[in-house]
Amino acid sequence: MMLQPTNTRVAYIVRSWPRLSQTFIVNEVLALEHRGVQLDVFSLVRSGETVVQPQVADVQAPITYLDEPVRRARTHLSAFAAAPGRYLSALSLCLRRPSLAAGYGSCSALECLTHAVRVATSINEMSDADRPTHIHAHFAHDPALVGMLVAMLTDLPFSFTGHARDLYQIPARSLAARAAAATTLVTCCEANVTFIRETLPDSDRIPVEVIHHGVDLDRFSPATSKDDGGVPALVSVGRLVEKKGLDHLLRALAGIDAPFSLRIYGDGPLEDELVQLRDGLGLAGRVDFMGARDSDEVVAALIGADAFVLTPTTTEDGDRDGIPNVLVEAMACGLPVVTTTAGGITELVDHDVNGLLCDPEDVDAISRAIGAVIADAELRRRLGAAGRRTVEADYDVKTAAARLETIYSSGSRTSIEMGVTR
Repeated sequence: MMLQPTNTRVAYIVRSWPRLSQTFIVNEVLALEHRGVQLDVFSLVRSGETVVQPQVADVQAPITYLDEPVRRARTHLSAFAAAPGRYLSALSLCLRRPSLAAGYGSCSALECLTHAVRVATSINEMSDADRPTHIHAHFAHDPALVGMLVAMLTDLPFSFTGHARDLYQIPARSLAARAAAATTLVTCCEANVTFIRETLPDSDRIPVEVIHHGVDLDRFSPATSKDDGGVPALVSVGRLVEKKGLDHLLRALAGIDAPFSLRIYGDGPLEDELVQLRDGLGLAGRVDFMGARDSDEVVAALIGADAFVLTPTTTEDGDRDGIPNVLVEAMACGLPVVTTTAGGITELVDHDVNGLLCDPEDVDAISRAIGAVIADAELRRRLGAAGRRTVEADYDVKTAAARLETIYSSGSRTSIEMGVTR
């Protein structure tokens, strides 16, 4: 049952909408809406994906795509007319510091300003009753820069969520500028907090909140019964990219003599390379690449599986996961997980308590761990039950939404003038 609308309304800025690999964002939106928080979603681009999560249809928020053609001069003139001083401050910042958009990202500083101008214009055209009271951006690269500029243009408080690559692969000065302008920097794990504290000057003055990506505990729940007599069925979910370490997983599986099957859900640029590796290792009869599937199919796959495997690593350029949401979803379904210590995973998985941990890229250790859960049904039950308890205690999407609502409704504001925090 949805609660009555609150006085909190958020301009919610994302990189692309809807994104299959970012189910946690859709879940967050739905949980916030359930609490009565009103949202206006602004997406820098359309995702362009053909597979869409079914729960996207339940989102009530209007979606505005900022990549639609506009008359830029007219849009900028409108923003200048609405608040000349604020517009000139934002423009000056982007001209003086184009490096704010350096590193991971696809927009220049001036392109981010154009996006921000469109958001600000939309806000200014709203009635007082419908006007957002807060700006929140997901991801520290382009969306957070857009959010920061919208705050400059509208004088609204601003916060953002930093996840993984978006935190690690933008310049420290750029991240510092976004953080200094924000009421709160939200992130999903303590490993990210450590990175922020070690990377940013005066980081002790930056309010950082760890809010885990929650899951719907009713939707992701253990199977009512499971037959332990068949060939153990393994599942993995993730984009087919380097940081997921799927090449190490395949090599680990090649060392297991016991019967098993593995279905890998997800797509990505390494698909052809991974299929060739699978075939070269003689795993074609046991490992299937399922491609991109919606969350209904993923939930069904998790509920029907015996164990979940995911072997992330840190790439040479520093890209890594925080706490992969698929691990939380698998544990919510009562599955034992075999994974690695990369990123923030050790904050979720306690070795031999609610899962098995291996060093990233340690193929032999990964092989032994998977072999252990394949061979021992009682181990699977013990780890799976503990994993479900962990998620119930710390990863409920309703709890996460309540904490976010507190941030959005706090009413505090950082004053920004010429890009300098006052």
